[in-house]
Amino acid sequence: MQQPLEILDMVPAWVDGELVPVEKLHAHQLGLRHKAVSVFLCAGDDILIQQRAAHKYHTPLLWANTCCTHPMWGESVNDCAHRRLHEELGIEDVALTAVGQIEYRADVGQGLIEHELVEVFIGQVSRNLEIDPNPDEVVAVAWSNRHKLAADARRNWALYTPWFRIYLDQHQDQIFKVN
Repeated sequence: MQQPLEILDMVPAWVDGELVPVEKLHAHQLGLRHKAVSVFLCAGDDILIQQRAAHKYHTPLLWANTCCTHPMWGESVNDCAHRRLHEELGIEDVALTAVGQIEYRADVGQGLIEHELVEVFIGQVSRNLEIDPNPDEVVAVAWSNRHKLAADARRNWALYTPWFRIYLDQHQDQIFKVN
């Protein structure tokens, strides 16, 4: 669905109990609860992770799950997940399974708060998957065993985004239940 230009940087957020379009940065400055999508592509117990671009307005150069974003106003979460896989990593035509919602609130630095109600998706892929990272979004990608990754995120927490640490520490059973 083609979005009007004024809606492109708006996220669905709750204001006074009502879901309304709010400018993304404003939602983070106020810590408003808003919709999000996270995708985990797996090859067995290995997860495709990405290092965020250096110019991202929060958590630059930190490692995160395969991809994550906010749905545009009126966009389905499924369409959003596939769109973002393509935009960030050049990945198309991957079957994704919705594994439920996770809500978290995390300080992401610079006075910004992520308070997200996240629709989580997982996909099983081959490690030979063709990946073409967008340098405006991603510095590097890697495959990492999820059990070793969780241990490393506890030891070296400053290398990982707050939401990725939350996923690995508190929600692995929900996220990886289809594995």
